[in-house]
Amino acid sequence: MHKFKVGDTVKVTLGKDRDREGKIEKIFPQKDSVLIHGINIYKKHVKGIQGKKGGIYDIPRPLSFAKITLVCPKCKKATRVGFRMTGKEKSRVCKKCGREIDTRKK
Repeated sequence: MHKFKVGDTVKVTLGKDRDREGKIEKIFPQKDSVLIHGINIYKKHVKGIQGKKGGIYDIPRPLSFAKITLVCPKCKKATRVGFRMTGKEKSRVCKKCGREIDTRKK
């Protein structure tokens, strides 16, 4: 189980987008990085080739796990993530308020 999941709200702690919040769109576990909507946007100059339009496009780049922290949905604070075993299930826990982050689907 990972500390971050798709759809989690995270806060950027380092870099040019410091203190901004966004939702995780995609996770790259091999590179330990995530793609966050509207965060870490760079410009890419594309040359037009064979009918395809060229121009300057906004390209989102992934951020490292080390540069983000999870925002607890219960207490709305940036927090570290802990794990708790309940029976045979493992769940994520907010280190600040102590409540579960995951909502169980039944």
